[in-house]
Amino acid sequence: MKKIRAAVVGVGYLGKFHAEKYAKMDNIELVGVVDTNKAQAEEIAHKVGAQAFSDYRQLFGRVDAVSIAVPTPLHFEIGKTFLEHNIDVLIEKPITTTVEEADELIEIADKNNLVLQVGQLERFNPAVTAVQHIVDHPIFIESNRLGIYKERGTDVSVVLDLMIHDIDIILNFVRSGIKYCHAMGASVVSDNIDIANAHIEFDNGAVANVTASRISNKNERKIRLFQKDGYISVDFANRSIIHVRPGTGDNNCPIPGMHLEEKCFKDGDALEDEIRSFVNAVEHREPPAVSGQMGRDALKIALSITQQIRISGGIYSGQNP
Repeated sequence: MKKIRAAVVGVGYLGKFHAEKYAKMDNIELVGVVDTNKAQAEEIAHKVGAQAFSDYRQLFGRVDAVSIAVPTPLHFEIGKTFLEHNIDVLIEKPITTTVEEADELIEIADKNNLVLQVGQLERFNPAVTAVQHIVDHPIFIESNRLGIYKERGTDVSVVLDLMIHDIDIILNFVRSGIKYCHAMGASVVSDNIDIANAHIEFDNGAVANVTASRISNKNERKIRLFQKDGYISVDFANRSIIHVRPGTGDNNCPIPGMHLEEKCFKDGDALEDEIRSFVNAVEHREPPAVSGQMGRDALKIALSITQQIRISGGIYSGQNP
């Protein structure tokens, strides 16, 4: 079978890992890596056995698919250009800086029957994939994504940097339009929002309380989902789950008549699974696991939350994304 010719545009902190994953795949020919930092491009290219480029336009006619891991403000321009040249695209989250830009990328991809996947990495966390068949009509959701301060990522709000992961996962689990959203937050150490909380009510009655902070004294990435037949807790960092459900009861569960089960998935590689999923969609011409539309829906809510916080905690009654 003919190998898929791939490349990575932007080989900074995250993009270099994309390149390493592609380089290990049997059905991929990693043609090149692109970065405006010539030394960085050459270093990664040498490491993965590919060619270094300083201009992404040099890839036209040479590749079938690309990963785009450049700063968010460049997503639209670069993504659009590749799609217009009939090249499938995996673009890091958030998909773009505006909903209008996302809509245009989706339209171009659909028109040309191209794969447009958004890099919502936590969707491929093995703990998340393990609960896909367990979560069924959650009633209440609580998520906390807390991180120790790092300057990387502060060019955007914590909502677009961190919270958008949980927004995407919650939308995937709830699968309902939004009835109401109230958000609060603050800029503390950067020029953008560093801590945020959103209370979201869905049309189907589900409620989510979502918190993200990059000024915490600890790292925590957890989501808890409550539904009629039990409770599910997902620890993204430790790749573990706790599932409490009706049963005969045992010594491990403090709730009478309930059974508690814990599982850990240490061996998973979320980024590799994400890229393999993209490659599979490209190879078989199938819809990607995290489509452009899904990325667009998460972006719309994230932008609405950000805007609401910036107008001093006003209330946003949202239209469905």
